[in-house]
Amino acid sequence: MKKIVLAINPGSTSTKIACATETDLITELTIEHPAQELRQYNLVTEQIDLREKAVQAALQNIDFKTMKLVAVVGRGGIMKPIQGGTYLINQKMLDDLRTCTYGNHPSNLGAILAHALAEQYHIPSYVVDPVTVDELIPEARISGVPGIERISLFHALNVRATARRAAQDLHRDFSTCNFVLAHLGGGISIAAFRQGKIIDVNKALLGQGPFSPNRAGSTPIGDIVNLCFSGTLSQAQILKLLASESGLYGYLKTADVKQVLQRIDDGDDHARLIYNAMIYQITKEIGAMAVALKAPQIDAIVLTGGMAHSTRVIDDITGPVRFLAPIMIYPGENELEALIQGAFRVLNGLEIPKNYH
Repeated sequence: MKKIVLAINPGSTSTKIACATETDLITELTIEHPAQELRQYNLVTEQIDLREKAVQAALQNIDFKTMKLVAVVGRGGIMKPIQGGTYLINQKMLDDLRTCTYGNHPSNLGAILAHALAEQYHIPSYVVDPVTVDELIPEARISGVPGIERISLFHALNVRATARRAAQDLHRDFSTCNFVLAHLGGGISIAAFRQGKIIDVNKALLGQGPFSPNRAGSTPIGDIVNLCFSGTLSQAQILKLLASESGLYGYLKTADVKQVLQRIDDGDDHARLIYNAMIYQITKEIGAMAVALKAPQIDAIVLTGGMAHSTRVIDDITGPVRFLAPIMIYPGENELEALIQGAFRVLNGLEIPKNYH
């Protein structure tokens, strides 16, 4: 009988699920949730019943007769800063996620849904590399303003999973490699990966780094302060502006890189300028993280995320940074796959599950 793991990855208006053995994908589904149905909830965790019923209904279409479900794994949400790895879901984690103690984000639902389903089957439940994985060196935490500390909030799941893939392809142990690893999606995370640890990374949502298709990235501090006190926008509006209505979208009213590239091909000089500026900031941040590594040798610059599907984007990024190290490319986010692999590492005794305190 095949041993399978069920993975659950909640998004803002969808819940993705997958069932897989250690080597083969059995099924992958995306459950769409109408936006108007979700607007009635203030905290994302108020959506638990709705999402659980939808997942249960989807699972009715999967024939488990020849398969044995051995674990459920959910995407890790916004919890306290923790080391990278696979964590057993416990009551402390569930309490922090249910109350949105550290942040109100759809990923908080991953552990809650995974735990509820696992209890029905009397099997373990896990999360893998939540977004709050924090392995920063002390120097990387200092912001320059006493009382404000840089924190680690990035695409940890895909970044660490991609680092593992790159190490495997180099026939190297994960814990011996030095990478600059860039996740290029709606948000951008560029990390300095030194011997198994993310020692520095830009805060991908509201923090540092390049602007992205949706997000502002690093911005002039004085102008942001003036905007906050201008009286034209509320706090919520400013946060929304910086997190989802800036970057390519702010300048060009589209976050679709394919559309931007088409506009450039059609002769839109403004689109060309904004796109080039984004590429410039990405390559500049890659260079900064290469310096942060302080390594005698960088094994590779690793590019992943949705934008890595575009040969043109990859060529534009790799040109200025190729002199630093070889380039390795792994397109897509691959989050469900990363969750399943993390669970199997524990189930096969290759990794000891961590406890959340």
